[in-house]
Amino acid sequence: MYLDSAKKQEIFGKYGQSNSDTGSVESQVALFSYRIAHLTEHMKANRKDHTTERALVKLVGKRRALLNYLKARDINRYRDLIKALGLRK
Repeated sequence: MYLDSAKKQEIFGKYGQSNSDTGSVESQVALFSYRIAHLTEHMKANRKDHTTERALVKLVGKRRALLNYLKARDINRYRDLIKALGLRK
């Protein structure tokens, strides 16, 4: 499996306040970004997989909504997260 509990703990530890911090916006966006990257690679190899394409679009929308929320609440945390994840060019 591409996303086991050890990998989740690593992501939450790096972007959240602790390894068990699953609720903060930063940790959720980081987890979504990891899943989006994985599904993007899958879609490159499987162009006609429309179910995965739909799931990918939904994940991108969820991540965008969380980023909009964070941007409205705390612009400095938003900028730090964007820089850490490398989401903008």
